[in-house]
Amino acid sequence: MYIVQIASECAPVIKAGGLGDVVYGLSRELGIRGHGVEIILPKYDCMRYDHIWGLHNAYRDLEVPWDGGAITCSVDCGWVHGQLCFFIEPHSSDNFFNRGCYYGCLDDHLRFAFFSKAALEFLYRTNKRPDIIHCHDWQTGLVPVMLYEIYKHHGMENQRVCYTIHNFKHQGIAGANVLTATGLYREEYYYDRDRLRDDGNETALNFMKGGIVYSNFVNTVSPHHAWEARFTDVGCGLGYTLHKQQHKFGGILNGIDYNVWNPEVDPYIPYHYSKDDLEEKAKNKKALRERLWLNHVNKPIICFIGRLDDQKGVHLVHHAIYYTLNRVAQFVLLGSATEPGINTHFSHEKQHLNDNADCHLEIGFNEELAHLIYAGADMIIVPSNYEPCGLTQMIGLKYGTVPIVRGVGGLVNTVFDRDYDQNKPPEERNGYVFYQTDYQAMESAIDRAIDLWYKSPKEFRKLVLQGMKYDYSWKHPGDQYVGIYDHIRHK
Repeated sequence: MYIVQIASECAPVIKAGGLGDVVYGLSRELGIRGHGVEIILPKYDCMRYDHIWGLHNAYRDLEVPWDGGAITCSVDCGWVHGQLCFFIEPHSSDNFFNRGCYYGCLDDHLRFAFFSKAALEFLYRTNKRPDIIHCHDWQTGLVPVMLYEIYKHHGMENQRVCYTIHNFKHQGIAGANVLTATGLYREEYYYDRDRLRDDGNETALNFMKGGIVYSNFVNTVSPHHAWEARFTDVGCGLGYTLHKQQHKFGGILNGIDYNVWNPEVDPYIPYHYSKDDLEEKAKNKKALRERLWLNHVNKPIICFIGRLDDQKGVHLVHHAIYYTLNRVAQFVLLGSATEPGINTHFSHEKQHLNDNADCHLEIGFNEELAHLIYAGADMIIVPSNYEPCGLTQMIGLKYGTVPIVRGVGGLVNTVFDRDYDQNKPPEERNGYVFYQTDYQAMESAIDRAIDLWYKSPKEFRKLVLQGMKYDYSWKHPGDQYVGIYDHIRHK
């Protein structure tokens, strides 16, 4: 199959979150299977050009119809770690992608509406006719809308769209001006409740809703999160639309790249190990303590790696630090705050705990240190309020670091409680799960993990090995996506 991914990110050249990892990881998996894959991206001024090989001009004067006129674009082409990428650069006073940032501008809805239009225009003008166009998140929600309403009538009637939602929280809310700009025009038509009208605001259009309504298949990034999106407030107002489109909606768990996250080959850790020689993991624990000036004592290390924000259960992260220390264990945190108030709070905690040799808080993000923490810690806490998929718990399992997670989203699909999971036999359980958002629920799970580490080291080791046996690579998601592509291609 010939597959084109249209997205606002692709790691490592453009990465603000998990979306970039998924676009790259899935594209690589599809390529390994023999499918032709190309990726279309905005050409941001602040992207990592050092990760692009052979960047050259592929199309010089792409005239993109826009707001009653046209904007001329150039399209560059290059290889990002083996993946063929096209970068669209508009030449206009709007400076859509020369902002020094990927997101966060007041006109983001127009920036990405233009990108979606330009991507389709590029496919149309270059006579590229992929079997599948795979779009991601609200930024490309208008692609299937414009494909069906405009480009279908100009020789692109055979293209099929898979639309993946990574985060329901950001949906792309806009006014009628986006219809004029993109050439969709008919206001009354698109403000119909079963098309683009936002369910929470009758005067607004919703890009993500458009993507759901017009694409041939819609998925989010874990089976349980798909259920949550339909039946709880995690869908952020899109429950009605997902109910109407339930025949083409599902959940596919993300994968992780075992070329990057693998203690057998990881270049960032001093000692390589696997489930067959787990003793080497203890040497990484010693190296982590030396790096962070922690006490060399017979205690477990619990870690947190990720963003410090409400989604990640920041109040529980804070509580976990002090509860862990009171339970005679060590705590390591590596996290960057998305809000100034949270950053100030954790910076204060860092100062307060600075002299505690059983604790280290690293505010910010450091890729090299993240690898060493995964390899050196005994347990990883993931107390998210909501989690579409979650990668840290899957990475933790690969590194023999037992996850302690809240039972939401993809965490439910990947971590199975050692003591209470009724759907897995004891030999297939791999961590600890709690469900409520109160301190006591999390404390109970932490207690069970620490008690096992101290009182039954052989049983703890067994749990570690059971977790390391799980395969959360892109192999299984790759099978599922190819199955979906085949299904919608023959509809």
